[in-house]
Amino acid sequence: MAGSSRIDDHVAALGHRLRGPRRLKRDLLAEARDSLVDAAEALEAGGLDRDEAERVAVAEFGEVAEIVPGYQAELAACQGRRTAALLFVSVPATTLMWSELWHFYPWSPASLTEAPSWFLPLARLIDWLQILTGIAGALALLALGRFSRRVGDPCRLTRRLGILVLVQIPVIGLATSVLSLAASPSLATFEDYLPGQVVSLISTLLCVWQLSSALRCLYATSYARERLAAPERVTA
Repeated sequence: MAGSSRIDDHVAALGHRLRGPRRLKRDLLAEARDSLVDAAEALEAGGLDRDEAERVAVAEFGEVAEIVPGYQAELAACQGRRTAALLFVSVPATTLMWSELWHFYPWSPASLTEAPSWFLPLARLIDWLQILTGIAGALALLALGRFSRRVGDPCRLTRRLGILVLVQIPVIGLATSVLSLAASPSLATFEDYLPGQVVSLISTLLCVWQLSSALRCLYATSYARERLAAPERVTA
């Protein structure tokens, strides 16, 4: 049954249209192929020849354009859960690392009085933005997991989560740069401060990971956006 050309072609066409986590995509395509093979074998046992059995099995399974949305929603939900879990864990952890770091950094007493009046309020705002992003990740994780039936289309939530990350990281980065420039006299030795170097490296790696995950969210939901923008091309 390995040479199921109609079935293989149908599964390959489906695979070309799906976007999302590779392992889940591979599993979904394997399940689809197994279902088609089982259906074709049942039809063949009922008296049809192999080619006709495959043709009927594929027709009953559905056209690619008809079945893509269901598969794509599952892929988008998976990518959304991954990104949400990453935010839930990494953003609060980053905030905690930096908060603890500043408790041990050797500030000079005069440096605190030299800082602009907006320095501490902006620093606290950054902390709160990061905390809220972590909370958003936790809520999205619940919405795409335990409460997924109430969400409806997971593509929309996954896409919004990706956009949130793509907006949040540059905003936090810009605000942090402003703080660094304002505190540059008191941070003169920070480049030689080993704990600070370690935390900076970890923060950078986490940001790159978050950005990559956010871009994957947009990629996994791009089909849904195209379908809404031009439904006639998908259903044709």
